[in-house]
Amino acid sequence: QVKLVESGGGLVQTGESLRLSCEASGVNLGIDALGWYRQAPGKQRELVATISRHDIMNYADSVKGRFTIARDNAKNVALQMNNLQPEDTAVYFCYARIGIIRYNDYWGQGTQVTVAS
Repeated sequence: QVKLVESGGGLVQTGESLRLSCEASGVNLGIDALGWYRQAPGKQRELVATISRHDIMNYADSVKGRFTIARDNAKNVALQMNNLQPEDTAVYFCYARIGIIRYNDYWGQGTQVTVAS
């Protein structure tokens, strides 16, 4: 089965950086897109950044210029987070859209990012 595992979360001070990584396993079909979402307590899960199989990248307005998404290879994806702010505090989830013609969405368990003011 498909499994996504995130790593790299932690506690940092405002202005510092973190790099999140996601490793995908059990993938036997094509990956259409990879990305990151985040969810803070009491809030809805929201898009952070995605990257498609054609290297088209999409970022939330709140992270443009600070975060960078990149594929390490065909299956793994990283999120470089610079100049972190308290508003970035959330659980960050790795996301993958996988399939041929018809697709399924997969999610990791999440990694906590906490930014202290």
